[in-house]
Amino acid sequence: MTTAILYVVSTPIGNLEDLSPRAVDTLKKVDLIAAEDTRHSGRLMQHFSISTPMLAVHDHNERQRAQALVQKLAAGQSIALISDAGTPLISDPGYHLVSAVRDAGYRVVPIVGPCALIAGLSVSGLSTDRFSFYGFLPAKSSGRRQHLALLAKVTHTQVFYESPHRIVAMVDDIVSVIGPDRQLVLARELTKTFETVYGAPASKVQAWLSADHNQQKGEFVVLIEGAEPEQLQDIGPEEERMLTLLLAELPIKKAAAITAAITGHKKKALYDRALELQGK
Repeated sequence: MTTAILYVVSTPIGNLEDLSPRAVDTLKKVDLIAAEDTRHSGRLMQHFSISTPMLAVHDHNERQRAQALVQKLAAGQSIALISDAGTPLISDPGYHLVSAVRDAGYRVVPIVGPCALIAGLSVSGLSTDRFSFYGFLPAKSSGRRQHLALLAKVTHTQVFYESPHRIVAMVDDIVSVIGPDRQLVLARELTKTFETVYGAPASKVQAWLSADHNQQKGEFVVLIEGAEPEQLQDIGPEEERMLTLLLAELPIKKAAAITAAITGHKKKALYDRALELQGK
């Protein structure tokens, strides 16, 4: 095992067989494992007969532990960072440690593997060419609704995590804010015994979830279909006539802005048309 390296190791999100042979080998050979919860990860270590010492590194102590771990790297030790499940740093601790290690000039190596958001996205049936991940939205409905309102017109797939005790409230807010007809996918308990992936218009997902309390259990990846791009209204003869008259007296940018203010048309479209009219 090469010394003075921090390995960021992905661990299973459910099925233990998803831990890669490379990950097992790395966890066995490093000098120390920085784990989000040593008791939780202890079961994984026991299953794979990994006896490497572990140190708890979580949200409440990561900043303090980071420099101590950098010193261990300086002493020639190698360290593996793991979270309770999935890929560290993805809605999990690790950012401050990785940042400190990189700032100190040491290598950070990914040992890739499970990640719930990617697993959910891959089976959702929604567009994957562009997507955004937002982790957990605010716990209170008011804050959650504010965030959803800002995302209502986003045209690519949006991915979130949600806990079982808030999933019903989150879906209710999606229906209210984003709308009942937007395609919504819930990916529940991925890779586990009761894995479920259900997609439908948001109102139908709401009814399905409310009708079966068992479907409200477990950890969720929530995926919302992107909004349809807004169709720009064609520039009509009246808008073009006004734009032409203003262009005779004003710069292009000003003429487009005034026409937009009067007609309500998009300023960018009017500006582009003005360039065409001016032959630029």
